[in-house]
Amino acid sequence: MNYGKAIRIFRAAHGMTQSELADRLSVGKSHLSLIESAQRAPSLKVLNEVSIVLGVSPHLLTLLASEPDDLRAPRREGETGELAAALLDLLMTAGQNHHPAPLK
Repeated sequence: MNYGKAIRIFRAAHGMTQSELADRLSVGKSHLSLIESAQRAPSLKVLNEVSIVLGVSPHLLTLLASEPDDLRAPRREGETGELAAALLDLLMTAGQNHHPAPLK
């Protein structure tokens, strides 16, 4: 999983700099830079914060962070089902003022 890529894409889509996003998170700009460059994995707390600040479902962050092999690996079959269910839920609630539950 490459959460850094997903965060960078959503941050850029919102026209935010790393500094602007980091100012709204519990981590500093250098820590966010390490996450975006895939040198450090984000905690669930940070992923949930990013989700709230950027107004994006944490499940969509996870989907965008997924690499093709992440979804094809047999040992992850259960996780793939969970991800597919979360994506279906997200698509079904699109357009509603509904923010999915944080990642656990």
